[in-house]
Amino acid sequence: MITKRIGRRQFHFTVQGPNLHEVVAEYDRLSFPDVQACGLCGSDNLDLSSRLAQDKFKYTSVKCLDCRGDVTFGKTQKDDQTYFLRRKDNGELDWQAWKKPAEVK
Repeated sequence: MITKRIGRRQFHFTVQGPNLHEVVAEYDRLSFPDVQACGLCGSDNLDLSSRLAQDKFKYTSVKCLDCRGDVTFGKTQKDDQTYFLRRKDNGELDWQAWKKPAEVK
């Protein structure tokens, strides 16, 4: 079991495999760090979120429940089961502010 802290919440992930190598490989696929606070407003009121866009694109992110900003997980091209949090060129997490959807007329 691996525990990741996202804001004030803890998430427990169970990894398994037929041998030690596979168990460690599964652990490595959860290579993202704990996220203590929102990079936009500083709140620790964070949660994990997932959504499906256009019925084909799957997104998982850490979402701030106060300002609605989020930082999205990425996947490697070599192994789409390995997740990381997107970062800016300077190494900081790539938090994105919430944008109100455009109204459809």
